[in-house]
Amino acid sequence: MSRISYLYRLTTAKAATRQITLIPGETTVVFLQQLAETLSLDKELLRSAYKKHAPYKEGNFVPDTYSIPNGISEEDLILHLLNESEKKMQSWAKVYNKEYNREKWLQIVTKASVIQKEAASLSDMPYVSSVIDNRIKEGMRLQMDGTLNYGEFSHQKVTARRIRTDKTPYNTYKNKGLPQYPVCNVSKEAIDAALNPAQTDYLYFVRGKSGEHIYSSYFSTHRKNILNATK
Repeated sequence: MSRISYLYRLTTAKAATRQITLIPGETTVVFLQQLAETLSLDKELLRSAYKKHAPYKEGNFVPDTYSIPNGISEEDLILHLLNESEKKMQSWAKVYNKEYNREKWLQIVTKASVIQKEAASLSDMPYVSSVIDNRIKEGMRLQMDGTLNYGEFSHQKVTARRIRTDKTPYNTYKNKGLPQYPVCNVSKEAIDAALNPAQTDYLYFVRGKSGEHIYSSYFSTHRKNILNATK
């Protein structure tokens, strides 16, 4: 479909709209399911259109609330969401004086997606970002559960068995560095944290009893923090 044809069909759709929200950290597989159920669309046609038009497997959408015209087709909807998301990402790149090169931006989004899945709060994000950078610099595996919450596993608890058996590039217990693709769709706050990590020497963190992460630079301290968090 040409761009002119797409825009014409979008602007001449029925005036009535419905709103749908993509929350930060959600995966595209889950979001497409949500779109199908909320808008009474065909899930397989949505998946097919996404596969056809999306540049990458994941991380192409910007979390936001979208107004969707009634009667829009599955393909037009995917094109609309991808177009709106790319415009927002381009504007984000300008804010950070970054060239909007898809390959380079993909690396930023990939790091931001891990932060999005791991951080306990917005204020936590720059510290998670620093741990990612520090562990990569030290040649350590990230070993972060959040990277295994990809695709259909978005809301599943990561178990020891899952860590042992998952053989995808998302498994940062087995593979060094960041995953090949983003784990989820990311917010501007996660992008900001990816580009502006806190300046620390932290290599470890564990979720404390309060729900916030406790950081440490040494494994011996990290083990103590784990014990204290489970008491």
